Amino acid sequence: MNVIMIINDSLRWDHLGCYGNDWIQTPNLDKLSSESATFDWCYSEGLPTVPTRTTFFTGRFTFPFRGWQRLEPTDVVLAETLWNKGITSAMVTDVYHLHKPSMAFERGFDYTEHIRGHEGDPWIVDPAIDVSGKVESHHKPYGKDKAVRSQLEQYFRNISWWEGEEDTFVARVMRGGLEWLKRQPKKDNFMLWLDCFDPHEPWDPPEPYRSMYVDPNYQGMDIIQPIPGPAEGYLTPEELQHIKNLYAGKVSLCDKWVGWFLDEVGKMGLLEDTLVIFTTDHGEPFNEHGFIKKAEPGLYEELTHIPLIIRHPEGIGAGQRFGAMVETTEIFPTVLDFFGVRTPPRIHGKSLLPMMRGEQDKLRDYAYMGYFKQSWRISDQEWAFMLNLAKGKGNELYNLKADPGELNNLIEAEPEKAMELELELRRFVAGLK
Repeated sequence: MNVIMIINDSLRWDHLGCYGNDWIQTPNLDKLSSESATFDWCYSEGLPTVPTRTTFFTGRFTFPFRGWQRLEPTDVVLAETLWNKGITSAMVTDVYHLHKPSMAFERGFDYTEHIRGHEGDPWIVDPAIDVSGKVESHHKPYGKDKAVRSQLEQYFRNISWWEGEEDTFVARVMRGGLEWLKRQPKKDNFMLWLDCFDPHEPWDPPEPYRSMYVDPNYQGMDIIQPIPGPAEGYLTPEELQHIKNLYAGKVSLCDKWVGWFLDEVGKMGLLEDTLVIFTTDHGEPFNEHGFIKKAEPGLYEELTHIPLIIRHPEGIGAGQRFGAMVETTEIFPTVLDFFGVRTPPRIHGKSLLPMMRGEQDKLRDYAYMGYFKQSWRISDQEWAFMLNLAKGKGNELYNLKADPGELNNLIEAEPEKAMELELELRRFVAGLK
């Protein structure tokens, strides 16, 4: 009985073939979906990167209570819960926000491997490595861009030794996970947590992925780390499309290496006894609502709606699509349920295994999510209401069936529906313990 958790950070659900995309190549994840339970209405509860990991590791809603912070000493965390039951666990990650010991995300793991160097991770600091030329050719200044420029300078130093795609971050995480598996004398009763920062920016996939989707006639620069904020006035339509195409290339790069890892695990015979969970922490805005990247707490579908694919070794739910509303809170109890470990008290999430077995149709009527102290959202499969907590910004209401792109704010036209959803959202938050 084993569990392998695979996370690709900042992965849009609508960029996978198994979720309806028809222009980005993701054959390996599509194949995984065909063998798995695929959840069509999964949402990220607390955003962005670190709050979502807190949700994964605690099974609790975070958005009303805590934002970007360390795990608290009083938190009951997944790896420690498994450790108490004699289950070996390992985490291999290049998410440099998890590297700092003060964040405490390594708690309970028997083994952790931190792959350094992504984004602005201060790993290689040799000033003799001149990266100014690379920065100038991949960076378009705009407004207060000092932080992004500094991140790019650090990033180019960190990857200055790369020779091929085997050196990319997603490849090194997958290879690190496989190497850990091969070192285990007893390949049973383990949880392997593979947490990849890709396809997070910088969006600089190597060949052949860089050229997969870009327009061969494009004459502009590769803006691999755009300034977060309004796209209008900063990016031309051609530059914006090129950025989207570079991101798509990185999605295909991730698909290749996740597929490689799963193929190798299959050759070891481990898939016969292993629950595989694939998901992300959130999506990525590309000007759908005027912004590039996670520049403001707009809890729209392109950010909050995420993929969730679960392959059960006994084929439970294989090839099935599930339309129930589920959230990142479900990961914690699902893993414990698979291992036969009792879920601790005060856990908000619920195991997905009964649903996969056909024993229940849904877990809840609504999905709830938010940015701490900035915005909250409640949605079902028809309506989405956003409570904007920042001063000067109004609330928003969208009909997802008539307006899936959330472009027509109905807050004035449907006041009763907005009031109904806001009341439900506030009651839910007030009832959390």
